[in-house]
Amino acid sequence: MPPKRGPTLFDAQRDATLQSQAPLAARMRPRSLEEYAGQQHIVGEGRLLRRAIAGDKLFSIILWGPPGSGKTTLAQIIASGTNAHFEQVSAVSAGVADLRKVIQEAKDRLGMFQQRTVLFIDEIHRFNKAQQDAVLPYVEDGTVILIGATTENPSFEVNGALLSRSRVFTLEALSDEDVGQLVDRALADGERGLAGYSPMLAADARGYLVNMANGDARTALNALEAAVMAKAPSIGEKRLITLDDIRDALQGRATRYDRNGELHYDAISALHKSVRDSDPDGALYWLGRMLDGGEDALYIARRVVRMAVEDIGLADPQALPQVMAAQQAVHFLGQPEGELALAQAVVYLCQAPKSNAVYRAYGAAQKDVAETRNEPVPLHLRNAPTRLMKGMGFGKGYEYAHDLADGRSEQAHLPPNLEGRIYYEPTDHGFEALVRERLAWRSARSAQSAEQKAPAAPQGGPPEGGAPDQLAPGEEPQLAPDDIPPPDGAGAPPPARPRKGPRKS
Repeated sequence: MPPKRGPTLFDAQRDATLQSQAPLAARMRPRSLEEYAGQQHIVGEGRLLRRAIAGDKLFSIILWGPPGSGKTTLAQIIASGTNAHFEQVSAVSAGVADLRKVIQEAKDRLGMFQQRTVLFIDEIHRFNKAQQDAVLPYVEDGTVILIGATTENPSFEVNGALLSRSRVFTLEALSDEDVGQLVDRALADGERGLAGYSPMLAADARGYLVNMANGDARTALNALEAAVMAKAPSIGEKRLITLDDIRDALQGRATRYDRNGELHYDAISALHKSVRDSDPDGALYWLGRMLDGGEDALYIARRVVRMAVEDIGLADPQALPQVMAAQQAVHFLGQPEGELALAQAVVYLCQAPKSNAVYRAYGAAQKDVAETRNEPVPLHLRNAPTRLMKGMGFGKGYEYAHDLADGRSEQAHLPPNLEGRIYYEPTDHGFEALVRERLAWRSARSAQSAEQKAPAAPQGGPPEGGAPDQLAPGEEPQLAPDDIPPPDGAGAPPPARPRKGPRKS
């Protein structure tokens, strides 16, 4: 196997320039697994991926994690430790033509030098299906070893065929301890870090920086660099970085929210479950997280309407008007004024009694619509606008509820094959307890319908062992003595004839 191509003069000049001018996060990127922070569940001692890297026995992988968790860094550590040729492309700027060029070079390299190629695709979720399909055959046959990095759930953003040929490793947001370790390393490093500027980071400033970075090492390091570079020396040659300096550099928390990404679905799920569980504190927090992340307020309003009809229903009939009023307020006021209306709506839903009876009832009705025979509408329920239709019995026997004493008719309203079916079962929560009382008559009607469907039992049923009037072949019927007609002139009936056996032919 030929050695990897060494750096050229231009490569060295470029690297030197980047070393001095690149952002701090890029300059301080770990160069080995020993420097790598976090993700011990993936690259800790004895773990599969660490053993594969150490033994240069690589396989196709997908690295899934939030921004700043070390996906690209891990890929570059792999590149520095393997004898395979390493190619990196970004799905933001590359296309199918670029992929085909890389694939062709990988084929040539494998054929001429028996050297493998590791293809690192950053932001692989930005490739569409056709672009991902372009590398699929070559991942399958081993022409390239794929390393894909994504911030989005690969279950939705990476083709299933490509996913089945790769192992997915989930990276977690860095802990505050990991971020603090990287900050301290940057302050102390004189070659790539900030030690040459003699910075002194105040303890409260450090704690604030680590907390507001939200597990994103890139955010923490770049904010630290901005604060140090903008601060003039104050104590001799020292630069004291205060809490206000870090606040000014950060300009707010690093928000990990993508309205089109995984957290979008996770956050709305958390909001919905908080409402269902009657927890206003959880509901308000997740509402605030979504709105702070730039979520569409009208999208949240639509989902809150769904919560009202799915989880509250008729237990509180005012829930739906409340959330519709909130939706109108958001539409009318916009943001941020309309956000308070959403907050009020979710708190109202949290305190309201809960029932999913209508939700379950409609689901059961839909199931019958899909899985049972679609019988015609019963004749008495049909409209009869013409004489012909009346003559055919349309509308015949229909009971007009307002003409009845209780204003209610117990006539059948379902097709014959579903007669007696009850879909809606009210709970005893809130207003629905009254609804349950009002609909109690359905149980009696259902029982009556069941009795009418049951076959009638014969009067004076036969004794055990079978009916006496069931004759064996050739047997004559036997009559009870009282049933034998007396002979002419006789006052008393003769004794019963003895039972005969089968006739002989």
